[in-house]
Amino acid sequence: MLRVLLGTGIVRPYSPVVLARMARTLLEWGTGPAGGFTALALREPDRTGLVDELGELTFRELHERSNALAATWKGLGVEAGDGVAIMCRNHRGFVDASIAAAKVGADLVYLNTAFAGPQLVDVLERESPALVVHDQEFTGMLARAEGVDRVLAWVDDETEVGDTPTLEQQIAAGDTADHRAPETPSRIIILTSGTTGTPKGAPRSEAGIDSAVALLSRLPLRQGWRTHIAAPLFHTWGWAHWALAMLLGSTIVLRRKFDPASCLSTVEDEGCDSLVVIPVMLQRILQLPQDELDKHDLSRVKVVAASGSALPGDLGITWMDQYGDTLYNIYGSTEVAYATVATPDDLRRAPGSAGKAPWATVVKIYDDEGREVPPGEPGRIFVGNTLLFEGYTGGGSKDMQDGLMATGDVGRFDEEGRLFVEGRDDEMIVSGGENVFPQEVEDCLARHDAVVEAAAIGVDDPEFGKRLRAFVVLSQQVDEDTLKAHVKDNLARYKVPREIVVVDELPRNATGKVLKRELAERD
Repeated sequence: MLRVLLGTGIVRPYSPVVLARMARTLLEWGTGPAGGFTALALREPDRTGLVDELGELTFRELHERSNALAATWKGLGVEAGDGVAIMCRNHRGFVDASIAAAKVGADLVYLNTAFAGPQLVDVLERESPALVVHDQEFTGMLARAEGVDRVLAWVDDETEVGDTPTLEQQIAAGDTADHRAPETPSRIIILTSGTTGTPKGAPRSEAGIDSAVALLSRLPLRQGWRTHIAAPLFHTWGWAHWALAMLLGSTIVLRRKFDPASCLSTVEDEGCDSLVVIPVMLQRILQLPQDELDKHDLSRVKVVAASGSALPGDLGITWMDQYGDTLYNIYGSTEVAYATVATPDDLRRAPGSAGKAPWATVVKIYDDEGREVPPGEPGRIFVGNTLLFEGYTGGGSKDMQDGLMATGDVGRFDEEGRLFVEGRDDEMIVSGGENVFPQEVEDCLARHDAVVEAAAIGVDDPEFGKRLRAFVVLSQQVDEDTLKAHVKDNLARYKVPREIVVVDELPRNATGKVLKRELAERD
């Protein structure tokens, strides 16, 4: 731990007065958003903490804005233990609301900006927040959610605001004086992706410094970097890097919406040292014309951190061939947070690998009988770390074994101890008596020169019992038989899809995961 803290620059000299005040703050408030950003305001008050489309905010300004907002909310009756739901894109309003809620002692409930109306209503009824902070563009979706106060975080049209207060109004009306810490700290409730139904709430208490050190033991981020978080902040991966910024004193660079060319320009123009993405963002960037890719200089970038879904095909190699060996692929889930980290060397030597477990993290693979399997054999993936969630807010949890939690995936270790994730345990089909995971077939199809991306689902088959139906997005014309022959040349015959359907795009949620239930509903 000390080696990591020294190497990242987290442990460094400060004046005795600053150290004493920081220690007192963290002791009182803990290491969550309230304590973390208050400590940064003490440590480096005039350093730029956030950059978005509206400009820059220093750590002092973030502290004072959140103090004022918390004061206003307390005056409106929001109390410790209440819930504050946040449905915002990546901008200062997300950060202001998160820190303010933590200073009140309210639980932070992060809503997916790609929710469908019925999903949103179901989640709000289950979580019962006292307040919903949202961007103006989501006003229509929230119209069906009754009995909850709302605040506008980002306003596109001032003439349509009406009687709904805005964050900026509430910040201007509040007292910037410091607050006293609540007896019980806030919980962070991040929702699952909802790819198979209504998203579940996965709460966890604030993480200790050892959780951050574990991730930093294989992800070489450094103190004081400028980090463009392109991944959604409401997602575990985007939120994790916002939380790391509290420890590292990073300047976070935000843009409300992702655009491939604009992302490259932002990283370059803002002098970013690291980039945080979900894999589909890398896909979208690499689909740009070659001259567009070549005109952007990313030589300052030392870490591109990707997580949220599997890296398809040879995407990692293609990215590193274009922009250098700076890509790190992190595997985990909403429930267990991180599990393994694949370094650039891992991705070069074992493409498709999810890498190895970081410090203070245990990953094991068990068969259906609960026995640990040897390298090379597949089984269910279980993880142990300090960030396991506390059980879903609506009841229930993940399977546990020997103190480790199931991720819901199936995978295997190679002889070097690298993890390979083969797919969701509930997506496996039995075809002709053999186990088939869609991801292996998807990766195979994605490696064909004409295929941009692929997804596969199980369907009934009179001969094999089950076969896969694949959906592909193409960059050039190619017939179905050619793609089937490609799969047959690289995989066993029973893994060849029964049919391959060409689509314009794959349905995805805001975190980049393919919505296979929508594919299953297609004729």
